[in-house]
Amino acid sequence: MNNEKLAVVTGASSGIGKELAKLCAKDGYDLVIAADEPAIEPAAEALRSHNVAVEAVEADLATEQGANALITQVGDRDIDLLLLNAGRGLGRGFVDQDWVKARRVIDTNITGTVYLAHRLGQQMVRRGRGRILFTGSIAGFMPGTFQAVYNGTKAFIDSFAIALGHELKDSGVTVTLLMPGATQTRFFERADMLDTEVGTQEKDNPADVAKDGYEAMMAGEAQVVSGLANKLQAAAAHVTPAGTLAEQHRKMAEPGSANNA
Repeated sequence: MNNEKLAVVTGASSGIGKELAKLCAKDGYDLVIAADEPAIEPAAEALRSHNVAVEAVEADLATEQGANALITQVGDRDIDLLLLNAGRGLGRGFVDQDWVKARRVIDTNITGTVYLAHRLGQQMVRRGRGRILFTGSIAGFMPGTFQAVYNGTKAFIDSFAIALGHELKDSGVTVTLLMPGATQTRFFERADMLDTEVGTQEKDNPADVAKDGYEAMMAGEAQVVSGLANKLQAAAAHVTPAGTLAEQHRKMAEPGSANNA
């Protein structure tokens, strides 16, 4: 199986990334998918049912070594779609967090993502065509009280993706920023946030979020906020004082806030 169309998807073992990879497969793209857990292998096997070639890379994309493993797997092949979705969260107060875990959030969400965009994006620009999708977040619009590191990383990605898109506007490579809200994935469990209001509230379906992002990417749109409620929240964030946003976020993300919901 070689469909001569290649998509690369990070964070594809579950959640939004898994759904994005499924959409690529349904459209006939061969895949190189990556995640930092063994679940990437069964995810790859399921994707092969769409009659596409799928290569799985289990690697920690927070490290340059892990990112290089993915880059090596891709090799000198032309990339049509690059979906940079891998992300990690961490709840609770910053000074109470384990530094190694906090650093890994930064290195996964920012360092690894930007490194892959640089290395693989160079190949796409040299070719003169391709599409890049970044999974940012509406969290990037608000100071994340009790989620300070995560929201800070998403503010970076939101800004970076839009800027990169403008840099590449005449290159033949489009850049799209997907900004979801709270989505029903393992994110909140992994981030130790199941005792928070945001961790227990109803969330968006990852398949719907992925569809919004994928369709925007294929249309060459610069950005998309997934979901009407999130669109309203993002619009409000642009005109609300930062201090007010920070206190609103406290009510959603403070440990134990699930009991007040």
